[in-house]
Amino acid sequence: MIINKNKKSKYIIYIIIILIFFSSIKLKANDAFYAKDHIIHDLKLNILWLRCSVGQVWNLKTNSCDGKAIKLKMNQIDEVIIQANNQLGGSWRLPTRKELENLVCMSCDKVKINNKFFPNTPYEPFWTGEKNNWSKTKGFYWSVNFFTGHTFGRFPGHIPNFVRLVSER
Repeated sequence: MIINKNKKSKYIIYIIIILIFFSSIKLKANDAFYAKDHIIHDLKLNILWLRCSVGQVWNLKTNSCDGKAIKLKMNQIDEVIIQANNQLGGSWRLPTRKELENLVCMSCDKVKINNKFFPNTPYEPFWTGEKNNWSKTKGFYWSVNFFTGHTFGRFPGHIPNFVRLVSER
């Protein structure tokens, strides 16, 4: 009986050690990206991202985003999406909460997004296309903040935030 208790205690200790080990691993941004010019293929979610935020332009020579990203209100985004679809082809849209959260890189320094794939990203909130249904006030949307890496559902659509567009592959 004493031997069985010792074995159980050892197993419990091993399980605790394993759990501590796995809980201490830092979360990293999705490393399953493939870059080609101004487009990033997210292999995990099988979607395409524009490398630059709305307002910026991809510079092939410097492999960077030139210009200044702009903040938009929700009622301005439809026009931007139409323009992106006309100029770039495809069917661009705002990302879902899950899609945008997938870009967060908690181990990255100043901006919580992989600068290799998404250069010159402002370290501020970006819109998702999802409304926050938990909010008592209607018209609040989810956003992902690339300064903290956290998700918030506290912005009404009339507050401007940055935008990054996504498309189905």
